Amino acid sequence: MNTYLFTSESVSEGHPDKVCDAISDAILDNLLAQDSESHVACETLATKGMITVAGEVRTNGFCEVERIVKQTLEEIGYINADYGMDSDEVRVVSTLHSQSRDIAQGVDEKSDREQGAGDQGLMFGYACTETPELMPIPIMMAQALTRKLTELRKNKTLPWLRPDGKSQVTIEYNGTKPVSVKKTVIATQHDDMLEKFGNEDEEHAFIEKEVSEKVIIPVLENFGLPYEKDFIVNGTGRFVSGGPEADTGLTGRKIIVDTYGGYAPHGGGAFSGKDPSKVDRSATYMARYIAKNIVAAELAERCEVQFSYSIGVADPTSLSVKAFGTGVLNDKKLTEIVHKVFPLKPKAIIDHLNLKRPIYRPTAAYGHFGRNENNFTWEKTDKVEELKVEAGRKPRRKHGMPARGM
Repeated sequence: MNTYLFTSESVSEGHPDKVCDAISDAILDNLLAQDSESHVACETLATKGMITVAGEVRTNGFCEVERIVKQTLEEIGYINADYGMDSDEVRVVSTLHSQSRDIAQGVDEKSDREQGAGDQGLMFGYACTETPELMPIPIMMAQALTRKLTELRKNKTLPWLRPDGKSQVTIEYNGTKPVSVKKTVIATQHDDMLEKFGNEDEEHAFIEKEVSEKVIIPVLENFGLPYEKDFIVNGTGRFVSGGPEADTGLTGRKIIVDTYGGYAPHGGGAFSGKDPSKVDRSATYMARYIAKNIVAAELAERCEVQFSYSIGVADPTSLSVKAFGTGVLNDKKLTEIVHKVFPLKPKAIIDHLNLKRPIYRPTAAYGHFGRNENNFTWEKTDKVEELKVEAGRKPRRKHGMPARGM
């Protein structure tokens, strides 16, 4: 077997780029709640003392941008200028404008044409058997670490934590099997505690001990892999200045964190701030849905799905399914089954996954995949039995009834 290391990272909801994703998706949700046919492409920039919102919309709703921005910042925890931004004092600039008519004519369904894709592009989906969520374990660990940081900050277990933070996890593999955690990294913003501890070394020692014992070890223990206690906590020594004051944020700049942590390809298009007519988002969700159902149906141990689309055209310009030699059928046959079982046109994808709803704000942090919340419809495995039948395998039975999907 080939032994190697693989690393994934995550960032907390208070990371400046994730702040921007959250604002863009909060605006999208606000408009979808008023008008489910809203078309939105919303971008956000965050810097010291200022949030700029730009983009194109077509909607019957009305968006109070400044209110939504300030509410989102408050929810994240940016309520004090010392943290990197104050939700009450921030300056908000909005330059949202109408969507181009040239784009509109390509994505609207008419009597003589189907709804086309909102843009050209390529999208990937992936699933594997490394975790119960059928996700690669490095990104799942990294997301769990940043989520834990936020949880302990908000419930005041570690009240000195501030919103900005990152994690990084390195896994040792033997072939395709994860065997141990080799390195764990946390960078977390914190209060200035020099007055309490007297010097930076004592302050850092306290933070390192608390984060190791209350964040890193509980998360790693939960995954059940052996791990080396080779932790790096705040490798620069201090992390007091953070948030948009220290690092300008932009929507869509953490796309690998949003998906598979670099373990699988990414098509390049960001998700946040985009309504589901944008196949960058909706078709990527469908690709994950397909890959997860294939793995859940035990038709493959690993599965990668790729689509491509042309703007204004309903049918995908390509579809491929790869099982990396783990499939019970060859890749060509799996691709044929996918064509038969799953909807692939934009409108059909949107309808099947029920995407014209205000469900996107929670996706802005801790990943779009591998989550079991109700509104993450692309994580359902409700096509398992149909896939088994198409593949010529007997459906699972229990007391004479078909087994449910996960």
